Amino acid sequence: MTNEKIYQMDFAKIYQLLVDKAVRKGRTKQEVDEVTCWLTGYSQNELERMQNEPLAYAAFFQNAPEITEKTKLVKGVVCGVRVEEVKEPLMRAIRCLDKLVDELAKGKSMEKILHR
Repeated sequence: MTNEKIYQMDFAKIYQLLVDKAVRKGRTKQEVDEVTCWLTGYSQNELERMQNEPLAYAAFFQNAPEITEKTKLVKGVVCGVRVEEVKEPLMRAIRCLDKLVDELAKGKSMEKILHR
């Protein structure tokens, strides 16, 4: 799938898939919200509002108040891509969220996920 195709996908649909993945593994939507807010700087209220509006996945990240600088500490493979090798900042942020949710789904503690 090309970057442009990913960027144009609907945020709410992708976000629900991330939540579903975490919940299937015994985690909660609140935990997914927490890592998302941590990564992007959005408040919980902003995140909830955006889940009910048409919004491209790229726009969700481009309009984020502040992508945490700790993204440089997110490492590993997600969807066959090594996160730390992604050079394009927008795609790196997208892959970081994927990796954080993967870590949740694998049972990693919130403390380890957020306090790298």
